[in-house]
Amino acid sequence: MEILAFGVQADEKPMIEKAFEGHHDVRCLGVFLTEDTAPIAAGYEVISTSVNAILDHRVLQTLAAGGTQMIAQRSTGFNNIDLEVAERLGLTVARVSYYSPYSVAEFAWTLAMTVNRRIVRASNRTRDFDFRLDGLMGRDLRGRTVGVLGTGKIGEAFTRIAHGFGMNLLGWDVAENPACVELGMTYVEKERIFAEADLLSLHVPLLPSTQRIIDAAALRAMKDDAILVNSSRGGLVDTEALVAELRKGRFAGVGLDVYEAEAGLFFLDKSLEAVEDDTLARLVTFPNVVVTSHQAYYTVDAVTQIIDTTVRNVLDYTAGRRSENVLVPRAS
Repeated sequence: MEILAFGVQADEKPMIEKAFEGHHDVRCLGVFLTEDTAPIAAGYEVISTSVNAILDHRVLQTLAAGGTQMIAQRSTGFNNIDLEVAERLGLTVARVSYYSPYSVAEFAWTLAMTVNRRIVRASNRTRDFDFRLDGLMGRDLRGRTVGVLGTGKIGEAFTRIAHGFGMNLLGWDVAENPACVELGMTYVEKERIFAEADLLSLHVPLLPSTQRIIDAAALRAMKDDAILVNSSRGGLVDTEALVAELRKGRFAGVGLDVYEAEAGLFFLDKSLEAVEDDTLARLVTFPNVVVTSHQAYYTVDAVTQIIDTTVRNVLDYTAGRRSENVLVPRAS
């Protein structure tokens, strides 16, 4: 059987091909799965998709009509898939329920330190042989307060690093993580975190209950010199409200690896095109903001785990097995 993989990055292609070697053939495409590209999947029983694929009812209907029976998503998040429609169409859907939490946690800290110590501005200056320190002053993090929204595997890894910095730890989640409590974390209402955190990092999934959890009210409640980091999902932050606060000169820094309207933008080269997203265009102009293109997970370790799990998901499907990665089981 030949599998069609959408949205494959150049670095990933040889890794995917090697992982499937001896099991199934795989055809890797750089294009992402959308309504326009879905017809390419005609004749492929199994396809693999990336986190920025669009699997709404129109795309799923096109896939099913073309003979696709299984979707293996190469990510943990699955808010881009209409699971009810997939089940109705008899499509099996699986995801990667676990990969290295350190990849995202370490990158979240990379963003935090980048904006805190003005690394981008400093690097740009020294390229022009400008070695002034004006405007580059950051802050020690030791003794300051970090707020962690979401203390699952990634949030815990982020907290362990914060503990190493010697920070005061505040957390919020639907359930307390004993490992974080052992590190000295105090669980509080998120409103207290907004008010007290010098650094706020988001590690919750995107659900109806967490959609724009950082809204205008939350942003107004935060300290003027706070640092905000989002390496989870773009929809957690009301970006227009964030831009409005940044225009007032607020926040010491904002590090975003995700953006709520990133589909159709991130992972693509748009450098020669006119920018149609006015909010994103404004956001990247602020000197205290760093935006990266959803790369927090992108380490050899994490991507290897993602690909290996995707291969197992496909093998489980062909063998009629079901694992914890299955979101919509194979129709009997």
